[in-house]
Amino acid sequence: MARVILFNKPFGVLSQFTDAKSPTPRPTLSAFIDVPGVYPAGRLDRDSEGLLVLTDDGKLQARIAAPKNKMSKTYFVQVEGEPTEKDLSLLRDGVTLKDGPTRPAKLRLIDPPQLWDRDPPVRFRKSVPDTWIEITISEGRNRQVRRMTAHIGFPTLRLVRWRIGNWTLDGIESGTWIET
Repeated sequence: MARVILFNKPFGVLSQFTDAKSPTPRPTLSAFIDVPGVYPAGRLDRDSEGLLVLTDDGKLQARIAAPKNKMSKTYFVQVEGEPTEKDLSLLRDGVTLKDGPTRPAKLRLIDPPQLWDRDPPVRFRKSVPDTWIEITISEGRNRQVRRMTAHIGFPTLRLVRWRIGNWTLDGIESGTWIET
C-alpha cells in the first residue's frame, strides 16, 4: 500500500530534501520529514505555504503532479488591492500568460482565513487594502496563481495551498505532517 504524507510546508522551505545548489543552506523538507523513500508529488514555491503531498508511489505521484490529470488544487490568496467581480471574471474565463492561456479558475472572495502566523509576516500598508480570494485551478504551472493575480493587477502577498484533490490541511499545523 502506498504511503501518503500530508505536510503543511512553512514559508521559506524548499519543496525538496536537499539544497546542493545554494552556497548558503536553505531549509528543506529534510528538516521536517524523516521518512525514507517518500518524495513530493509536485512543488510549492519557497515563498508559498501549505499542503504538499509526499508519497512512495510513483504512479500516484505522477497522477497528482501531471497537468494532464487536471487534479484540482485550492489556494487561499491574499492580494494587494480590492478586485471587483469584473476583475475576478477574467480569471474565471482564463487569462493568457507568457506561457499560454490558463484553464478557467473557480474563485470567490472570502473573509481572511484563520491561519497560522507567517514568519516573516506579510507587509502591511495602511494606504493599500488587501483582499483574500479562494482560487481553485486544475493545472500547476510555475508560480501560476501569483502570475494570474498579477496579470489582472492584484499582486499576491500571501499564498497558501489548502487542498489537493480530496486532501486538505484541516488539522495540520504549519511545519507538521500526518500520514494518511
